Amino acid sequence: MKASEFLNYMNWVVVGDVLNSEKYAHKILAKLESEGYKVKGVNPKVDTGEAYKSLKDVPYDIEILDLCINPKVGINIVKDAKELGIKNVLIQPGAESEEILNYCKENGINAVEGCALVEIRNRKQQ
Repeated sequence: MKASEFLNYMNWVVVGDVLNSEKYAHKILAKLESEGYKVKGVNPKVDTGEAYKSLKDVPYDIEILDLCINPKVGINIVKDAKELGIKNVLIQPGAESEEILNYCKENGINAVEGCALVEIRNRKQQ
């Protein structure tokens, strides 16, 4: 599966510093919302009404996990995703690691390195 195909799914979660408007996690979350996607933010460091602390707290079935977080934390998020049956992970530049990619491959998770912002822009130009 290619990163562009992930845009065919409507239920997303963005994991990272989603409350900081300077960070890509926040920009991706805002862009997906503006494009009509059902999307919530997850940040393991905070527990507010604006972001969930864990994937397990998200109140809908997640189709796409958008990983925008340090890979040292990201591997635990991906393990949570497996437990929840999430099959698709978009790994933003800087969030990738061999450990994450190997874990996904070994556990039947579609892991694609790419950027949601780039894919949305490319789709609009077609």
